[in-house]
Amino acid sequence: MTGATVQEQARQEDRRDEEVVTRVLSGETPLYGLLIRRYNQRLYRVARAILHDDAEAEDVMQDAYVRAYQHLAQFGGRARFSTWLTRIAIHEAWARAGRRSRFQGLNGSEGSRGNGMTQVAAAGRSPEQQIYDRELRGVLEKAILNLPEEYRMVLMLRDIEEMSTDETAECLNLTPDNVKVRLHRARATLREELCALVGATTAQSFQFQAPRCDRVVENVFRVLRAAEASSPASIR
Repeated sequence: MTGATVQEQARQEDRRDEEVVTRVLSGETPLYGLLIRRYNQRLYRVARAILHDDAEAEDVMQDAYVRAYQHLAQFGGRARFSTWLTRIAIHEAWARAGRRSRFQGLNGSEGSRGNGMTQVAAAGRSPEQQIYDRELRGVLEKAILNLPEEYRMVLMLRDIEEMSTDETAECLNLTPDNVKVRLHRARATLREELCALVGATTAQSFQFQAPRCDRVVENVFRVLRAAEASSPASIR
């Protein structure tokens, strides 16, 4: 795929997002579920990279979607909707991580609930190959989560989510040059042989599968309905 094609695809995605946002703001609230499903994978990955915990990452996703909906009228299109939404999720995750560190301290169990990432078997793979794939993804995920956060977040957004340097910089409040430096250092930290092994499975890491996607959609709309019942004007 050429650079021009990638740019055109990004512009088409932006137009689709903006169209959905406009229709949601005009009263077609159920369409917000399209945006939730579209970005569940990305928000899960960035929240998981910060919190190292599946359940907390899912909570952050739901909080981010609710907050984004409540401030949807403030989205002015100055940035891509996906960037705007990702920044909300990152800040929600950082806030939760800060609260956890203040009130819980270190207990040696970080990530103990983070083993629930269900994997979909690749078509045509033998049972032995599927086991190998799962083990390989596990090693990769552990290696990424062990990176310092400033490197881990850049690696997650650039290499796994395939965001541009500028979009990553905007999400993390960095300069593009800082993003490039941190990405280089993050890649260098991973062992060379590991990088060679995981090339074909990187995009399958940190999967957020359909049943959990449905749960997030349902929970977000439950919170929004409750908020609308108590104060209809607050989410219009």
